[in-house]
Amino acid sequence: MTFQALGLIDPIQRTLDTLGYKQPTPVQKQAIPVVLAGRDLMAAAQTGTGKTAGFALPILQRLTMDGVTAPKAVRCLVLVPTRELAEQVYESFRTYGGNLPLRCAVAYGGVPIEPQITKLRKGLDVLVATPGRLKDLHDQGAISFTLLQTLVLDEADRMLDLGFERDLDILLAALPKKRQTLLFSATFSDEIRQLAKGMLKDPVSIQVSASNTTTKSVKQWLIPTDKRRKPELLLHLLKKLQWGQVLVFVKTRKGVETLVKTLQEHGISADSIHGDKTQPARLKALARFKQAEVQLLVATDVAARGLDIEALPQVVNFDLPTVAEDYIHRIGRTGRAGMEGEAVSLVCADEVEILKAIETLTGQVIRREEEPGFEADHRVPETGPKGVAAALAKKAAAEAPAKKKRPFTGPAGGTAAGKASGGTTASKAAARPAGGDASLGTWTPPVPTAGKGAGATRSAGGKAGTGRIYGGVGKPAAPKGAVVVTGGRGAKSLARAAGKVTAQPGGRKPKSGSR
Repeated sequence: MTFQALGLIDPIQRTLDTLGYKQPTPVQKQAIPVVLAGRDLMAAAQTGTGKTAGFALPILQRLTMDGVTAPKAVRCLVLVPTRELAEQVYESFRTYGGNLPLRCAVAYGGVPIEPQITKLRKGLDVLVATPGRLKDLHDQGAISFTLLQTLVLDEADRMLDLGFERDLDILLAALPKKRQTLLFSATFSDEIRQLAKGMLKDPVSIQVSASNTTTKSVKQWLIPTDKRRKPELLLHLLKKLQWGQVLVFVKTRKGVETLVKTLQEHGISADSIHGDKTQPARLKALARFKQAEVQLLVATDVAARGLDIEALPQVVNFDLPTVAEDYIHRIGRTGRAGMEGEAVSLVCADEVEILKAIETLTGQVIRREEEPGFEADHRVPETGPKGVAAALAKKAAAEAPAKKKRPFTGPAGGTAAGKASGGTTASKAAARPAGGDASLGTWTPPVPTAGKGAGATRSAGGKAGTGRIYGGVGKPAAPKGAVVVTGGRGAKSLARAAGKVTAQPGGRKPKSGSR
């Protein structure tokens, strides 16, 4: 199917031809006709699949074909949770509407409000805004919703996470009841679905992929380690795997700045994005990263959505996110538009509960690879039932020969350390931890015989010593001999720390003696 077959007008077709857009993505194929027909819509699709064009293109066509704006009036309102996403969506409307006689603007906090009020005086066809700044504009009488035709909530689940519920309630009460309403997001929580019931009228529902799933173009793996070793481990991986540009997610603003300082002290160019920085500073940091002036961009979850960085090869979760859904959006910054990417998470024992939540949400097992020299003193407990690790190891071992034919090449054009060392299986295993595979994404309970020997498992390459694979979803009984952490350190963990026992995988009894 082509864009022309979707019924888009010639000016938009010319723009798409200039941009090199040949065929619509699955979400665009389904969404564009629905929006053109004026129907309400609730669409869920993985990040990086073209959701913005899915609503922007038909909205621009409807605005061009129907009516004009008036002073202070807005005909289409797009609400987004973050400043970065607001800028990205606004630029998309400007680009797609380049051949159309329409006025677009963006409004968000962190910058002076007066220029935004000035743009509203003549009226706008499209306004992209964050809820807080839009409420300020409305309170000052700078905007009118009398001509509003279409409301779009992009990433509405994140708006609720950020505490915009009250602002949304006030704004929705001020909007005309007769309007078209569109909800687009990669994830839809139960709270969002409840909110949608009161907003949408006889909506069309689109589910392009399984709900709350990660894109198959992103290879995922994690390295268990101790919290205090994470900065050292990141520096080690940068050198060992010869990573090029990397987007690194850290939980707190203070943690972001601390990591940036550490990286710079080791001669690595890095910049930061978080809520304490002014919007011009955030935009400057993003521009420097896109132009490859810095190698690492370290950010909080304000960058988990809205950053469209072309061909970004690598995402690192220095800390796991507080909200499991944000994991999907974080790793969605790579592997976009059909390209491949990698996402690695550095996980410590304190994060095992959120790891369980992520694996349960996405319905997959995230492969583990021990990094020699960085093994965790405080063991990260297994997150799945006995037998899962063995089943995954067996499947990975069966596919190992095919993987050996694809040596790893660093994103910056250089080769990983192991590639230059002769190409043996052992050197490749040392050059790059296994990146995961789509075929390992969904766990199926093994047949009864598959649970045999499910304690210590062999590595993805089928040879001992290159790492273990763990994982699982749900809340089954823990394997025999496992240390279960439920908010504090277990008795065995405390005993190991005191040097009285040594943990043995596979349900074996611990041996006495020091570690």
